[in-house]
Amino acid sequence: MRLYQFDLAPASRRVTSFLKETGIKVPIVQLNVRDGDQFEEPFSSLNPFHCIPFLELENGTTISESVAICRFLEETNNTSKKLFGKNSQERAIIEMWNRRLEIDGYVPLINGIRNKFERYKGKVLPGTRNDLPQVPEIAKRGIESCRILFERLNVHLNTTTNVAGDALSIADITGYEVVQLAIALEMKLDEFEEIKAWHEKLERRFKLDE
Repeated sequence: MRLYQFDLAPASRRVTSFLKETGIKVPIVQLNVRDGDQFEEPFSSLNPFHCIPFLELENGTTISESVAICRFLEETNNTSKKLFGKNSQERAIIEMWNRRLEIDGYVPLINGIRNKFERYKGKVLPGTRNDLPQVPEIAKRGIESCRILFERLNVHLNTTTNVAGDALSIADITGYEVVQLAIALEMKLDEFEEIKAWHEKLERRFKLDE
């Protein structure tokens, strides 16, 4: 089994945080996606989506997408920490929040970054190289979408320790990366006091585990 990563990428950081929290050990191979390693063989055949991270199993199966990788690793390892929940209700609530954070925050902000910064010219769609033009309005819309999400999340975090309950979950890991992306897009966060406190708590936790 091998996990292919690029440590600077938000999607890879989600898996890295998951591994640190659960203590699961997986052999890691770093690919420099900025140099296009993912388009070279054997990586292109292993993962035709040309995105990182992706997990190569011993039987030749490849699993891509960070949350799918984390779910597989949790279900196939005997770890006491269950970041996807310990019963049906916990699993459903965690899934609900993780999806909401992805739909309203993570994806719009990723698209915003790829449409705003020059370094993503020709790379507006993850895992591609093409002539699709950058559209600055997409960055503005991403911030608008995330602001609506943060208004709701800020109120919610006033009633709970973590996003989906008392225990840290995959939803918190996703949410942390949403805030990191918002900061990268220079989104103002001063009005979201609960989110800022929660983000700072997670930042201390993840850095202490490094």
